[in-house]
Amino acid sequence: MSPFRASPGFTQEWQHFDLSVADGVATVTLNRPDKLNALTFDVYADLRDLLAELPHRGDARVVVLTGQGRGFCSGGDVEEIIGELQKMEAAQLLEFTRMTGAVVKALRECPLPVIAAVNGIAAGAGSVIALASDFRLLAESASFAFLFTKVGLAGADMGSAYLLPRLVGLGRATELLILGDKVDAAHADRIGLATKVVPDTALTEEASTLARRLADGPALAYSTTKVLLTRELDMDLGSSIELEAMTQALLMKSDDHAEFYAAWSAGRRPQWTGR
Repeated sequence: MSPFRASPGFTQEWQHFDLSVADGVATVTLNRPDKLNALTFDVYADLRDLLAELPHRGDARVVVLTGQGRGFCSGGDVEEIIGELQKMEAAQLLEFTRMTGAVVKALRECPLPVIAAVNGIAAGAGSVIALASDFRLLAESASFAFLFTKVGLAGADMGSAYLLPRLVGLGRATELLILGDKVDAAHADRIGLATKVVPDTALTEEASTLARRLADGPALAYSTTKVLLTRELDMDLGSSIELEAMTQALLMKSDDHAEFYAAWSAGRRPQWTGR
């Protein structure tokens, strides 16, 4: 546990998704399979809060996001969210949209690598949650749909117009966000939206293998790399070089870097501690 945690305790039980932590891997499973894991107000809020807590717990080095059943996440629940939004005033609507954006901000600012194991449809907010993850492992039956315009809303939602062009380019992002058409796994792979596409039956094992590699590796180096990738998106070259110089000098004093040299000198594999 972080020594800089103040008096509030950690949440012991999350009611709106399943969380398990084992051997450094935190697995978050959306658990409304009858609705293709559609999001509710409570799921959004819990995801935001969990991602803020996880780095301070001390028992997780990597996060895996997935969904129960045949879908990853079909986006906001039409009945439980969209219907209720029709009744809200502008101030409440802004509070809601800021909360959904906070989930994406938390995904990008969480120093732990995040793997989205996409086991079916990732639509609307579900597609942006996968987009904001660091790795997107897709089952062959998986698909994306940034379908905001199809419900009469801006295709730019929850940071999608910021993140997607940086991943697939402005032209592809324009097509995906304006038209909102379904993108199958093969197409996602071709345009760089997928880290890897695997057979449906291999998705869980593939996600577990990658998570194990990240959890067992030099976790401080991995997390620092993620933080720099996020921070440097809007920096000029000179600022980026200076930030990387300062960071690298700091990590040269890390236990893992010393362990690399000791292992190299002894002709053995490094025993990483993530420190």
